[in-house]
Amino acid sequence: MRQAQEAAAERRTAIAKDFAANVLPIIREIQATGASMRKTAAALNARGIPTARGGTWAATQISDILKRSAV
Repeated sequence: MRQAQEAAAERRTAIAKDFAANVLPIIREIQATGASMRKTAAALNARGIPTARGGTWAATQISDILKRSAV
């Protein structure tokens, strides 16, 4: 059972890393205009780009993506 939980956790982490890698160039492009994290989130929402779970963006998610990319 523990192995299955660890495998599932590794899979979720891999999915999150892949999503972050795909959306990071868009975030960087928006931030290059001087946009804050809040404005970056608004720009992603305006472009119709959903979050990993299909929702709308908030500054917290932008921060999380940037932290993930720094690792």
